[in-house]
Amino acid sequence: MKDWNVIVTVNDSCGYRRARQRLRQFGTVEGTEFHNVLVMRVRDVGALLTALGEMMRDDMSLFNDISRLIPARVAFDFETREEFETKALSAILGWAERMAGGTFHIRFHRRGLGDQLRSLSEEKLLDTALLNRLAEIGKPGRIDFADPDYAIDIETVANRAGLSIWTREELRRYPVQRIG
Repeated sequence: MKDWNVIVTVNDSCGYRRARQRLRQFGTVEGTEFHNVLVMRVRDVGALLTALGEMMRDDMSLFNDISRLIPARVAFDFETREEFETKALSAILGWAERMAGGTFHIRFHRRGLGDQLRSLSEEKLLDTALLNRLAEIGKPGRIDFADPDYAIDIETVANRAGLSIWTREELRRYPVQRIG
């Protein structure tokens, strides 16, 4: 699926089949070339999270199969490291006003393209750019891995990236995200 906006990692091959089957009620679900990784296309990621939250109150069995489920607020295709960085920076720096004066961390989960993208170096580049932007607007931020105000998650599956930003409260409300 080329236009996914949700990425799901599952716990094992049995969980893969069950999760794929049960997630179909929310949108299109397909496998990927990467072990235990599914991608989805849903119309409304907010509605997906709400529905999953309601499901968690009544039936936790789906969440025995899912390791992480991350909806992307911004998704894009890229061909080069430079194109990835330009598009990722545009999205993340667009969130700077929202994050002004807060704490944050960025996590990058890469599937494929190890010859082009390095998770730690990309995280450092994006952290530095965001810290600089926050300082420029006069509301410096700080990196905090323990309990940040905001967590930014970047997921790639080959040449497609999905980025999302989550508040501390959202992370507590939707624990299936497991960002960190």
